[in-house]
Amino acid sequence: MNICVLGGTGFVGTELVTRLVRQGHWVRVPTRSPGRAQHLAVLSTVEVVTANVHDPRTLGQLLGGMDAVINLIGILNPSGGATFQSVHADLAAKLVAAAHLTKVRRLLQMSAMGSDRERGPSRYLRSKGEAEEHVRAAAAHLDFTIFRPSVIFGPRDSLTNRFAALLRLGGGFLPLARSQSRFAPVYVGDVAEAFVRTLDDRRSFGETYELCGPEILTLEQLVRMTAAVARLPCHILRLPAAIGLLQAALLGLLPGKPLSLDNFRSLSVDSVCTQDGLARLGILPRHMMAVLPFYLGPFIAPAELDADRRTHDQ
Repeated sequence: MNICVLGGTGFVGTELVTRLVRQGHWVRVPTRSPGRAQHLAVLSTVEVVTANVHDPRTLGQLLGGMDAVINLIGILNPSGGATFQSVHADLAAKLVAAAHLTKVRRLLQMSAMGSDRERGPSRYLRSKGEAEEHVRAAAAHLDFTIFRPSVIFGPRDSLTNRFAALLRLGGGFLPLARSQSRFAPVYVGDVAEAFVRTLDDRRSFGETYELCGPEILTLEQLVRMTAAVARLPCHILRLPAAIGLLQAALLGLLPGKPLSLDNFRSLSVDSVCTQDGLARLGILPRHMMAVLPFYLGPFIAPAELDADRRTHDQ
């Protein structure tokens, strides 16, 4: 198939594009910064295109000749003029319109656990919910599938790597807001595999898949596991809600926003599955401890992890 992957240069996108190429597909990856796609440009059936996907005319050109489009684009915090509304909801509406215009029927949409336009506690979750509504409203001319993962881990993630960096920076001390928020961390390879398996599966048309790992962890447990694997000291200071709110307000002012008020609000709802989407797709999810030592542990062995991943995929 000819597939356009929006957000293909990112953490999940890199894993997915690599798997799509391995499956024999031809992949178009638009990006505003070609330098971020150098690791993909070397793949034989990847076309990297310099483009602004938020421009409707450009988006229509990108979908020309495509059999499917995958939208992975998302932000955790606004920056540089990009807002939750523009990046999540508005882009989804533009993508649906472009797909209709170019007669591309297949769309795979990345959403998030807890997305809800009306009841989401944060702008992030409400905008993701609105994006889902735009996609569902186009069911008459769109064969869509929506994915709602919990937090995603793996090499180069912004989850466990960030916690490890914060622990190193703080000498093992970490003030933690919402320490009892619950997650079901899911491996990036399992998320990518879910996209690959549904791509041409008609049974997935119109479906929403919640993607979770095999274990439920609190935020505190997730941090302690990260510290243990990375062999870092770990002294967590559990913050009351009011202090956590203040922490989020202050950290949201820093470059990179380690935590923002909107992130804090998102943490008020647990990121766990109500249905097992990976099981529905025949995917056995990876445990965190089967993966973390390969990129956080004292022996960092990406080659061994890649070999293990290839074995798991066969």
